[in-house]
Amino acid sequence: MTRTLTRTALVVIAGATTFMIAATSGQPELPAGHPKVSTPKQAAAESNADPADVQSTDAVIDAYYASISGGIDEPRDWDRFLSLFMPDAQFIVSRMVNGESIPLALSAQEFVDSNRTYFERGGYFEKDIHRKTNTFGNISQVFSTYASRRSLDDPKPYSRGINSVQLMKTGGRWWIATIMWESERADSNPIPARYLPAVTMDD
Repeated sequence: MTRTLTRTALVVIAGATTFMIAATSGQPELPAGHPKVSTPKQAAAESNADPADVQSTDAVIDAYYASISGGIDEPRDWDRFLSLFMPDAQFIVSRMVNGESIPLALSAQEFVDSNRTYFERGGYFEKDIHRKTNTFGNISQVFSTYASRRSLDDPKPYSRGINSVQLMKTGGRWWIATIMWESERADSNPIPARYLPAVTMDD
């Protein structure tokens, strides 16, 4: 049975970022019992992002690391940071509590509010040391192994882990939908060799 849908419009505003989705009729047949869905005919997105930051998945990931990194008392460009994300994007971190993984979810703005002081007053540099990207059409999943330092002069990172970044291309640019990450624990959760550079050097 073909579903008949009425035309609808959804607008979500977050700061200077606007998403608009227009739905239309003429949906393909769905299996019996499947709930109704609205398939967009076209999607338009307007943002304040620098086009160079969002032209590819690699550009977005590079801009993400650049926008959070800097020395002590060095202001970050949080507007640039927020421009990389969909309005309702989430950060999800796996925290170990009593030996069990517990998820903690934050919006992009909550991430900024939680980390602004820590990053800017203490100095923080997060570097991508290995990246594995899988893309299909307009969706992409990136496993980005990171190394964190308080100063670029630090011989070794004080923390490493993996950022799992989900992105979507719409409105002629790439957006981060979700970043989920977990820190390395050398004794119980080391980063597998396949997610590390062939020669680690000082990373």
